[in-house]
Amino acid sequence: MVMSRMQLALNVDDLDTAIGFYSKLFNTHPAKRKPGYANFAVVEPPLKLVLLENPGRGGTINHLGVEVDSSEKVHAEIARLSGEGLFTQEEINATCCFATQDKVWVTGPANEKWEVYTVLADSETFGTSPKLLEQNVTEDAEEGAVCCGGSAADSAEARTACC
Repeated sequence: MVMSRMQLALNVDDLDTAIGFYSKLFNTHPAKRKPGYANFAVVEPPLKLVLLENPGRGGTINHLGVEVDSSEKVHAEIARLSGEGLFTQEEINATCCFATQDKVWVTGPANEKWEVYTVLADSETFGTSPKLLEQNVTEDAEEGAVCCGGSAADSAEARTACC
């Protein structure tokens, strides 16, 4: 069971170089690695570090988050954040970043994206956002190019808006 931990999702120019650096920095290897994507489950400090290969955007924050250990905690955060007057975007049972997740998104005052999420299961695909499919954003979305609440029509743009 995963206790709550912070998530930092970074855009990187070169995934292999970034994996080498962060493996040394945190003295651990990626917990998951897929084309254009890697994540680290760092024990100390408790951190989920996500690397998204986006050449030309390296060194920038993709998004921030808090990983929690259950769907109940995600739903409690949806209620709490809504009660605080924050606009939330919910993605329940959504496949994103090679995992099926329940999550809620909020946007900070400087347009920074925050998610509170739990991982339900691993996935072999990068994923799509059910909300976007419902809105019929693009045909590319149906092919798995968009995930995590982004509005991109290609996978490079999708990774900039996704975990």
